[in-house]
Amino acid sequence: MRTAQDVSIVGAGPAGLTAAYELLKNAPDTKVRVFEAGKLVGGISRTESYNGFRIDIGGHRFFTKVERVSALWREILGEAFVKRPRRSRIYYRGKFYNYPLKLFNALGNIGPYESTRILLSYFKWKVFPNRSEENFEQWVINRFGGRLYMHFFASYTEKVWGIKPKYIQADWAAQRIKNLTLHKAVWNAISGANDTASLIEEFDYPRTGPGLMWERCAELVEESGGRVEMETRALRYEREGNRITAVIVESADGEERVEADHFVNTMGLRDLVAAIDPPPPPHVVEAAEKLKYRDFLIVALVLDDRDPFPDNWVYVHSPDVRVGRIQNFRSWSEDMVPNDTQASIGMEYFCQQDDDMWAKSDEDLIAQAAGELETLGLSRADLVSDGMVIRQPKAYPVYDENYKDAVAVIGDWIQGLENLQTVGRNGLHRYNNQDHSMLTAIYAAENILGAEHDLWNVNVERSYHEEMQIPADKERAA
Repeated sequence: MRTAQDVSIVGAGPAGLTAAYELLKNAPDTKVRVFEAGKLVGGISRTESYNGFRIDIGGHRFFTKVERVSALWREILGEAFVKRPRRSRIYYRGKFYNYPLKLFNALGNIGPYESTRILLSYFKWKVFPNRSEENFEQWVINRFGGRLYMHFFASYTEKVWGIKPKYIQADWAAQRIKNLTLHKAVWNAISGANDTASLIEEFDYPRTGPGLMWERCAELVEESGGRVEMETRALRYEREGNRITAVIVESADGEERVEADHFVNTMGLRDLVAAIDPPPPPHVVEAAEKLKYRDFLIVALVLDDRDPFPDNWVYVHSPDVRVGRIQNFRSWSEDMVPNDTQASIGMEYFCQQDDDMWAKSDEDLIAQAAGELETLGLSRADLVSDGMVIRQPKAYPVYDENYKDAVAVIGDWIQGLENLQTVGRNGLHRYNNQDHSMLTAIYAAENILGAEHDLWNVNVERSYHEEMQIPADKERAA
């Protein structure tokens, strides 16, 4: 295995930092520079702080079946984890449903008449299924029936993604809803059994949030001789033929041209294509322009109430409120909250940068979130004493009807570049959880050192290892 001389990495999220860590661990003479546009490492897996309250951007359970990633977590963070029980519910039509489902709770909320209709619908679609499973709607109905799809999938999925489920590709459903049918869900609810990996009852969590993992990883990279340069934005990649020759970065000190032998990218695939100079062929540029992203913001509320509700999170299906999911940070870890008298609650909103939610002032968003918390019966608005807003652009790559062909075109061209690899969720435009994003980075580091992994075929199987969520939720496992 040869030692690479110079490697430039764009992005200090899980993928970028994992690549840097692996390179320096296996080839200590490698010169590694990591460029991060933000003020914090970790990307969407960072932990923000506000007056001593720590805020997880989206909620990250540390659970994986990828042994290399599990070992790496322990290697980086040691024993700085807490074991947390999973507690989650669904709010729908004014009632709370335990999740995973509990039989009597579910039947009591739905009622015998509607329960019968759900079962009849399920049997109907098992006998006469959709012949095609190209989109989310078809895929889910074939496994759960049209009636349950209407109740627990359709409206929430549209709230999360901002488009009709029939325009979301089945790949996303297959990756997020592993190996579960209505029959199995009912049996689990009756028996208390849980043979579905996605319905885990407990998980590991860094004591002060997922950012602790990446703060420590960045420290280890620098202790090993690498550099993690914050508030340094990559502007463009210079290209000569099928090689990248330099990345142009910008910081408070101005622009710098950084030459390297190898480049690892984690910025969004659409942005990557736009940043290459001279640009790729027109058909590649056209494909990149078709890629879409879903933005996200979280309103973190401070409540003068220690334990307003016990859940780690609550999925909100109600159209009466805009919030999509609610986190209770003390239920993730006691160390997320600086005192024993208050609570920290994360109200999550899915939106686009050009819509009304994104444009609202922080004050208006805090007031709206406080009011919605009361509307849902989880706390009183007058108990909210403080709050802050965190906006996260390009949080999730969208699996619409155009994405697959577009990614294939882009990937085919990028693989022709000798010394550029793109990794991670946005870097591959693939809805990876944190563990698979890290795995692509591990493989990229090994490729630099002589291996020949195909990064474009990591986690493309239609049955993903984790996270069946009847709410068809966005990423939640690390």
